[in-house]
Amino acid sequence: MAAERRLPHNAEFKLKAIDYAKEHGNRPAAREFSINECMVRRWRQQEDELRLTRKTKKSFRDHKARWPGLEDRLYRWISEQRAGGRNLFTVAIWIQAKAIANQLHIEEFKAGASWCFRFMKRWQLSVRTRTTVCQQLPADYEEKLVTFRSYCKSKLSEKIYSHTV
Repeated sequence: MAAERRLPHNAEFKLKAIDYAKEHGNRPAAREFSINECMVRRWRQQEDELRLTRKTKKSFRDHKARWPGLEDRLYRWISEQRAGGRNLFTVAIWIQAKAIANQLHIEEFKAGASWCFRFMKRWQLSVRTRTTVCQQLPADYEEKLVTFRSYCKSKLSEKIYSHTV
């Protein structure tokens, strides 16, 4: 007999199963909703998280960082680099992450491409190229603005331009 494929269930479905299990027990809830009893037990352990999440969420895949101290320091370094106007690439982030790991005496840390992209996703970062910096306004721009407005008013008062509707 082939194993039945598991289906993803959203938070609303899981909460219905939890409520039913509280009244009738885990096994009857599993039979009622056509799921495994172990799923009901696991969902009951996650009940607080499920009640706080949106009803359409299907799983808790966003994992916490394994080395939060390293990631905090790396995020501060990235912020400093960006504030200084420097471009950052994933390779530079890997190198700095390895250097911070060495400072913190983390031996099992291996900064790779997948770790870097997960780190950037956790901290809502993106690799982006620096765009051109806008032009600086001239020192006497207020004076030029006033003269331009007076010029426009004088031309309108001369009735060179007719207002057509």
